[in-house]
Amino acid sequence: MKRVAIIGGGTGGTLVANRLRRQHPAEALEIVVIDRDDRHVYQPGLLFVPFGLEDPDGIVRSRRAQLHAGIEFRQAEVDRVDTAASTVHLGDGESLDYDALVIASGAKLLYEETEGLRGAGWDESVFGFYSAADATALREALTGFERGHLVVNLVDMPIKCPVAPLEFCFLADWFLRERGVRDQVEITYVTPLDAAFTKPVAAEQLGGMLEQRGIGLETEFATGRIDGAEHRLVSWDEREVRFDLAVVIPLHGGAPFVERSPGLGDDLGFVAVDVRTLQSKVAPNVFAIGDAASLPTSKAGSATHFEAETLCANVERALDGQEPRGSYDGHVNCFIESGFHKALLIDFNYEVEPLPGRYPEAHLGPLPLLRESRLNHLGKLAFQPLYWHVLLPGREIPGVGAEMSMAGKHAPPEQGGQP
Repeated sequence: MKRVAIIGGGTGGTLVANRLRRQHPAEALEIVVIDRDDRHVYQPGLLFVPFGLEDPDGIVRSRRAQLHAGIEFRQAEVDRVDTAASTVHLGDGESLDYDALVIASGAKLLYEETEGLRGAGWDESVFGFYSAADATALREALTGFERGHLVVNLVDMPIKCPVAPLEFCFLADWFLRERGVRDQVEITYVTPLDAAFTKPVAAEQLGGMLEQRGIGLETEFATGRIDGAEHRLVSWDEREVRFDLAVVIPLHGGAPFVERSPGLGDDLGFVAVDVRTLQSKVAPNVFAIGDAASLPTSKAGSATHFEAETLCANVERALDGQEPRGSYDGHVNCFIESGFHKALLIDFNYEVEPLPGRYPEAHLGPLPLLRESRLNHLGKLAFQPLYWHVLLPGREIPGVGAEMSMAGKHAPPEQGGQP
């Protein structure tokens, strides 16, 4: 009997395991999911914790409990992968052979790449929100913050969900207005990018929203070090931004075992894959999905969902000795919380940037694209139950296809879309 090993029991690893199990009975295919712990966190919920909009305990469930019957869950660290021998070496000295391997190990926060980030002032004047503990500490700080300079700093790309820092800015503006102290607080978004976002049309819209809310935008600021004791961000070219409270989003990288596996990863430890097939560049029976993969698209949950269709089909083809098919087009969509019970929605892929219009199509699409609406906010809230009960179990979300459609979008002529 053939075996598929999956490293990572988060979004990508869970939905791939469940999809494969739905397609193949346990007696036909062995599926083993490996992860270091049994805590599956709904990561979009971490953004709401600092504002008291989400309970950190309410967004955590057992990884094992999300897997269908007949899937083995092995709690262990991964030391390295020997792609030549098709073997995963575990931290306890044991090993696991595979016929196909899916790497879904997510992204690691590289705090150590920024001098001083977790030094003096951490959890006092400098905070993060990418773990339940950090988001809870930030909630306590924001609750008592009544005047001064709040700085949100994106250190460098790539990061998980590139719009999250902007969402934090919008939610902070709303939170402070609700508390009646916004006039006493200056907010600045500090980014190494030359605009508010990486895609021009969306960057113009999001930059305009920052300006409308009185949120400053400091662009092309490459943070070299953080001086928490003196409350300073210092760029590599010695520019400074002073703060009273800083929320810092560090550079992200791949899981450490990738670096210990010859040829598997790129310079940041993300698994080098073909952008269309998701097949590893080092071995034909190895694939990567989600944040773990070195794809030129957003590291967002929706991307993982759309990637899964291509990946599962190509895993099956690899098991049958066939060549993979390049069907993933880089499709991503994302709700962007903007405060005041509203949100935007963006939908794009490798070739087409976020555009205005309606989703999922022009006439029946209820969700406006690149425009704030209460319905988009409700859509973001509705995604959490969909995540636990539809996406993770490996079911399809009605009306949401893996391939991006131009239906409903107003594309400029140079992009070749239809009005």
